Amino acid sequence: MNPSGSHRVVMRLLLASLLVLFGASCQLAPATPSATTTPAPTVAASTAATPTPLATALPASSPTPVLTPTAVAAAPSVAPPADLSTAIRQVAQKVKPAVVQITNQQVQFDQFNQPFTIPAGVGSGVIYDRQGHILTNNHVIEGAEKLQVSLPDGRSFPGKLVGADPLTDLAVVQVSATDLPSAELGDSSKLEVGDWVVAIGNALGLPGGPTVTVGVVSALGRTIQEPGDAFGASGPFLFDVIQTSAPINPGNSGGPLVNLKGEVVGINTMIAGQAEPGVPAQGIGFAIAINTAKPVADQLVTVGRAVHPYLGIRYVPLSPTIAAQLGTTQRDGVVVGQVAVGSPAARAGLRRFDIITAIDGVPLQGDSALAQAVNKHKPGDTLTLKVIRGDQALEVRVTLGEMPSP
Repeated sequence: MNPSGSHRVVMRLLLASLLVLFGASCQLAPATPSATTTPAPTVAASTAATPTPLATALPASSPTPVLTPTAVAAAPSVAPPADLSTAIRQVAQKVKPAVVQITNQQVQFDQFNQPFTIPAGVGSGVIYDRQGHILTNNHVIEGAEKLQVSLPDGRSFPGKLVGADPLTDLAVVQVSATDLPSAELGDSSKLEVGDWVVAIGNALGLPGGPTVTVGVVSALGRTIQEPGDAFGASGPFLFDVIQTSAPINPGNSGGPLVNLKGEVVGINTMIAGQAEPGVPAQGIGFAIAINTAKPVADQLVTVGRAVHPYLGIRYVPLSPTIAAQLGTTQRDGVVVGQVAVGSPAARAGLRRFDIITAIDGVPLQGDSALAQAVNKHKPGDTLTLKVIRGDQALEVRVTLGEMPSP
């Protein structure tokens, strides 16, 4: 095989599917954030505010103390009901009281240049502790001058933005009130494809409280890219994403994806736009796994921002096609497509076309494997990468940095 010809083919493949930074490629585009940008209770087809552009860094959270059981659990965990004819009803009754509507209010100016506030968009959120912390999507609250939080019981409060993280599309809002309901956070690592799940949120910002849809876990460990903004900037890559057949509609962004125990296992974030030109995608929604969201929420509450480890590469998962072009028999891993100048990866000597097969002895299997492995660490930690470079098998030690600000 002609090496230079092989590399040209591989570069075309890489350029066609490169990930920004460390997320794996599973781009179901155009995916659409599921918050609605129409003022409630107006019904419209337009969808949510656009996310902030992604910097060249891993969209992942660094390890921090997770939410404590006393802070998270609002009700004792219960086993799924044996009678599935009432299971969804019981889940809805348990979780709906903690699912809120968040109205993004922004200031505009009238013809006399006088400011006035209008509702610029509506999304959802879930209260997850007795302190009134609400987990939602960053694109629900982005650009807001004020936030209004409405509960299913009819109460409404001004919301305080505790912190937001555009790179994971997560945010925490807080309300000050007594007797607040809260939902129990579960363990998304226990999910299996085919498990029943329930999506709860304020679809289309319609009056009458949160709506409920049901489906199954269609796939796990997805890596997807959110839409970019109107100026052409790319949206963030999200990893460890749950794909579900439970319908997720505009206005559902930030609402919970719940298992049959009534535990929150994901934060609903977007829907797939079109399966092919002119044909709407059916039954393809996405939720950020709660095990990814919890550490980010902890950091936002503790320090007001999320700190992410930074490797500094762009890559694609190793596919049979790319493996054949590179002349390797390796089946799992990722192929480095670009190394950022001055990044930890560059200082460690990683090169384009390197195949990373394992981190700290753990093989990389699946779209989100590299992002999840790096996410378990914090800036300053040193990782040992197993790398195939041509006919050589190498070990490369990389000391992670802190992800640059967007």
